Amino acid sequence: MMCDFSLTRHEDGDVSLEGQVVAKKDTFRYIGSMLQKDGDIDENVRHRISAGWLKWRQASGVLCDKMVPQRLKGKFYRTVIRPAMLYGAECWPTERRHVQHLSVAEMRMLRWFCGHTRRDRVRNEEIRDRVGVAPIEEKLIQHRLRWFGHVQRRPPEAPVRSGVLKRGDNVKRGRGRLRLTWDETVKRDFKRWNIAKELTMDRSAWRLAINVPEP
Repeated sequence: MMCDFSLTRHEDGDVSLEGQVVAKKDTFRYIGSMLQKDGDIDENVRHRISAGWLKWRQASGVLCDKMVPQRLKGKFYRTVIRPAMLYGAECWPTERRHVQHLSVAEMRMLRWFCGHTRRDRVRNEEIRDRVGVAPIEEKLIQHRLRWFGHVQRRPPEAPVRSGVLKRGDNVKRGRGRLRLTWDETVKRDFKRWNIAKELTMDRSAWRLAINVPEP
């Protein structure tokens, strides 16, 4: 898979190993993340949701047991299932549809182990209060801003993780809808939470400012 993210043009040639041409792919799995040729994260989000449901099914005997307290089920979700869904999310340039997919999957899980469906007309906030789980959208922003703080405090000679742009880097935008970059996503998070960028240099104050407490 060739990712053409920069302004540099490359020849579209074949790659061979021991005389055998390697098939070209539009997506590629790397250390638990799905990379797309066009730089989008749709496949990655779907893959992480599937990973969360896999953890759910493995623990369904406990999560669906009515004898287990709902708060304990919520703690298990926060410890095992949600981290699987948000693996690598600190580098995601998320759009509204990505967050919506994650939120829908989370609420289905929480309602399921609470013994409710949408027909019961129990509000999402009430479900979250019962199990002690904060919205996954807010936790996603917390992950991203925590990583942003690490990037800001790093020494100038430190390497940059894939997916995070350094100052001065350019991103090639293709035709059609303009895709949101990671930097633009972080700026949106700052505006939404009304946090000053300068606060990142104080690790303790920064962690306190971006912390999302569980209900």
